[in-house]
Amino acid sequence: MATRQSVEEYLQMAEDTLRYAKEQFTEAKKQEHYNQTEYTKAQQELERTVIELGQLAHSGNTQQKEQIDRMRLQLQQIQNEMIIYPHA
Repeated sequence: MATRQSVEEYLQMAEDTLRYAKEQFTEAKKQEHYNQTEYTKAQQELERTVIELGQLAHSGNTQQKEQIDRMRLQLQQIQNEMIIYPHA
């Protein structure tokens, strides 16, 4: 079972990733292809974080799983928007 502290740390990391991805997505809308490296980095961090949260959810209790699932949904939403956006 995941400890409360480890779940909180992962959720904070996920929040940071989400914030970074949103910033890069906003920049991409302004600059089009000029921030391709950072945009790609944000997408990679999103993917890594979604996978890690999925693994963490397996060891959490019911409440932790709900928190993790809500965060994963937020991450996946911005991830999908970044994929669909005609950036390149």
